[in-house]
Amino acid sequence: MTTQTLYQLAAEQKSAEVTDWSARISWVIGLLVLVAFVYWLMRQGWKWRGNLQSDLPAPATAPEGFADCEKLLTLSGRYHASTTAGQWLDRIVAHGLGTRSRVELTLTAEGLDVVRPGAADFFVPAADLRGARTEKALAGKVLPEGGLLVITWALGDRLIDSGFRSDHSAEHPAWVDAVNHLTSTTEGISR
Repeated sequence: MTTQTLYQLAAEQKSAEVTDWSARISWVIGLLVLVAFVYWLMRQGWKWRGNLQSDLPAPATAPEGFADCEKLLTLSGRYHASTTAGQWLDRIVAHGLGTRSRVELTLTAEGLDVVRPGAADFFVPAADLRGARTEKALAGKVLPEGGLLVITWALGDRLIDSGFRSDHSAEHPAWVDAVNHLTSTTEGISR
């Protein structure tokens, strides 16, 4: 290359590209509208599922004097969700049963009391309990094998699986044994 060519290349003026703020702002606004629309669709789906399950009766509340009953077991942990029994992805959202929350479970001979701060409490009479088992998944929540306590119970004419995770998962087998013993005792009495 000649010196003349190098001078010409050096003399060419190149300016930095100017940021097109209107295009950037338009893209950001468009993305925000898309996110808001997707959120709205998800919320509508949740409401639609609640309407489909509106035939489900409201769960019972703890009877008078329940606090005085002898406690078989207590558990502190998380309530994950309730689903149609045997269908781990068919979440029940009616009556607040689809809301995740902290939970305090109390099992007595009368039934299972589910106290959920920040969500609706409910009570499962002993006659409505159908059994318990440990699982690894429920309503989209996947945990290590046996990390979820699933209690099956009847609400009206529908069987429901409710998933709980204790703060100490070593408690799950004792709960499975106690609930299954209570259901077998209750079935024997009702016959």
